[in-house]
Amino acid sequence: MNTNDTSSHISTSPGAIPDVSTNTSSLIPSTTSVSDSGHSYKNAVREYLGKGLRYVVPLVISVCLLIWLFHKVNFHDVVTTVKDGCNFCWIAVMMLLTMLSRMIRGVRWGLQLRAAGVKRMPVVCEWVTIWGAYALNIVFPQLGEAWRCVFVSRREKTQLSTVIGTDVGDRGSDLVVILVLLGVSLVVAHPFISDFINRYSLGRDMRDITDDPVVWIGLGIVVGGLWAILHFCKTMIWVKRLDTNLDRIWDGFKVIFTMKKWWLYLLLTIAIWVCYFLQTYVVFFAFPFTHKLITDPHMAYGLIPGLVVFVFGSMSMAIPSNGGLGPWNLAIMFALSLFGISNTEGTAFSIVMWSCQAIMIIALGVFSAIYVSTTSGKGGDTTQNTSTSAAKA
Repeated sequence: MNTNDTSSHISTSPGAIPDVSTNTSSLIPSTTSVSDSGHSYKNAVREYLGKGLRYVVPLVISVCLLIWLFHKVNFHDVVTTVKDGCNFCWIAVMMLLTMLSRMIRGVRWGLQLRAAGVKRMPVVCEWVTIWGAYALNIVFPQLGEAWRCVFVSRREKTQLSTVIGTDVGDRGSDLVVILVLLGVSLVVAHPFISDFINRYSLGRDMRDITDDPVVWIGLGIVVGGLWAILHFCKTMIWVKRLDTNLDRIWDGFKVIFTMKKWWLYLLLTIAIWVCYFLQTYVVFFAFPFTHKLITDPHMAYGLIPGLVVFVFGSMSMAIPSNGGLGPWNLAIMFALSLFGISNTEGTAFSIVMWSCQAIMIIALGVFSAIYVSTTSGKGGDTTQNTSTSAAKA
């Protein structure tokens, strides 16, 4: 053994004093490595906790609201109402409209993607991105949006941020339409809403809250505080992230306004929302208690209650849940109650409509999974780990 090697080892001879002069650094734990290890552990815990909450919280909301719902109604009466009075031919029409609306939505998103520089995809692939996203959202809320963005990004070999921007713009245009429809429904249904407020204690309580100046002052303080934080704390990490997200939203909107075929985008948007409305309206024909609304000229032959029910249901989708289960059902019940429909009847209406829509969406999701797994060539080798990447997004 040469002299260079002997200096790096501790003597093991009997009675010898170990030479540790050159090895003390290896015997003392590195504070840097311990710190990095602890930091990584905390980040991992925070990441998994965030992912868990993303899926657990919507599930808890759905379950709790459904438990509350079935405590308010007699489930046996609901089943009897469905068995004795539901015309499932109209439900089948609703399911076909559910498929059609998602097909049009896929074509519209494809138009938006091409405007952002993404190559044209086969029309079936455009449908699949929407069908698969909606199916995933029933099981794992928000995972569907991440999946379709990752799928398109990998398939077309384009920047994920570009695809996400179009997705945000796609959802942003929906928000604009919902707000417009909300304003219209509040105007046309004002007499029915006023009657509800005057008739029920819940309505009077809601009126008292909205008429209280303290509520509006508090809301103004909250909005002003948020503006101040965003304005004076621009160097904070979460503020920078928010600015980045807002820029991404704006980029998504810019594509809409700068695309050459903006008129086609507008027509497709109208077609999507007409289909969405008709999905609700045709179910009015399926039950005797709602069929009477479409024969009443004072109700604009069901158009007014149909619009109100549709808008309330659309707004409830903002609440995190599994495909709207729970919040959507309660919103539909409340909207129908404005027109004299009982809780039992409203529950039957909402359960049948949601369940049959879910069946159609899941069936389309299965088709999407088969399409993705069997697509060869360009799309076949880029979608192998799409679901895993989407879960991390």
